Amino acid sequence: MSVEILDGKTIRSFVEDEGAFNSSVDGRFAALDTNRDGLLSYSEMAKELMSLRVLDKHFGVDEAAMAPDELVELYRGLFALFDRDGSGAVDLEEFRAEMKEVMLAVANGIGFLPVQMVVEEGSFLKVAVDRELAKAA
Repeated sequence: MSVEILDGKTIRSFVEDEGAFNSSVDGRFAALDTNRDGLLSYSEMAKELMSLRVLDKHFGVDEAAMAPDELVELYRGLFALFDRDGSGAVDLEEFRAEMKEVMLAVANGIGFLPVQMVVEEGSFLKVAVDRELAKAA
């Protein structure tokens, strides 16, 4: 983890650079696709979401205080956002589209004023910051 300064423009610029954004998203997709079938199953995505403690870190939900069935329901809801065609699996295009929406929502939430934020190495936010720094150098 590192502390970085970023704003909505940095994130939007990353998302709009289709080559950089797709490369980063495609790499994450490939890492999650453990059986290499070109689709992400619920179990492949849920494992990642649970290991990152997404609900706790990003939504303020204390997973330890939740009943297991409630937790599964929340993760299934997140998965359904990615599974746009309702097929039960997420393909690369669905993953790209949802990640784009997520990143643009983060950019809009941050706004135009720079903020200091702790970001995880390898995260899309860290990639966006590193890309912006490389452009400035």
